[in-house]
Amino acid sequence: MGDIAENETSFYSNAEDYWRDVPPTVDGMLGGYGTISSIDINGSKAFLNKFLGEGEGKTGCSCALDCGAGIGRITKRLLLPLFNTVDLVDVTQEFLDKAKHYLGKEGRRVENYFCCGLQDFEPMSGRYDIIWIQWVIGHLTDSHLVEFLRRCQKGLRPNGLIIIKDNVSYEGVVPDEVDSSVCRDLEIVRSLVSRAGLQIVHEEQQLNFPQEIYQSRMIQSCISTIKSCRVSLMFLDLSAITGSAVSRALQSLKRPDAQMSNET
Repeated sequence: MGDIAENETSFYSNAEDYWRDVPPTVDGMLGGYGTISSIDINGSKAFLNKFLGEGEGKTGCSCALDCGAGIGRITKRLLLPLFNTVDLVDVTQEFLDKAKHYLGKEGRRVENYFCCGLQDFEPMSGRYDIIWIQWVIGHLTDSHLVEFLRRCQKGLRPNGLIIIKDNVSYEGVVPDEVDSSVCRDLEIVRSLVSRAGLQIVHEEQQLNFPQEIYQSRMIQSCISTIKSCRVSLMFLDLSAITGSAVSRALQSLKRPDAQMSNET
């Protein structure tokens, strides 16, 4: 990511410009593919429920943080049904303003709307049971991602979890000039997670994407959990897919030789 590091200011400002022009809708958040939202949420819920509950080593359900929250799609359908309170952080004020209406009555349980890029965001110390980071790490440089994960650890309650769900490329770092992001391969992401003081402890496959998405080169899905002092992260592996969330994920044909998954 040397070139990006050298042009850090434009890397972030161009991303802000891109998202400022995206409509504040579920379709906008998912690049025109709002129909996959339920599949995404159901997979995330099944994963998350493995860690929540009462008893030794279980993660509590007091407060969650939604990073790169947009209009609150994940907050509304995943986090608010499971947690007493939720905070949202996003770089686009219009999205957060929309979230206050989109979340409806349950939005009363959102305590904070932070308008801030994650490279500058500091989670409140000891506040969160879950820090959820989905489809947004590609908008951080390597060093800023490592620093952000370190700050997130300080924001956790006892037995808290950090969960990342994101695309990974087939190999190397794939830049996306449209939304000013990058897509890293899984080994690179793992190395950055390690630099932040975290360790991978679990991987599993995301199921039930529709067949047409596989045909658009969503080759396979892989979830990884990273744990250190009950810190966990989760990765969604969409091989050979560039970074602008789902729109180019469903359109790209980066690996014509790739074998399609038979899972539905």
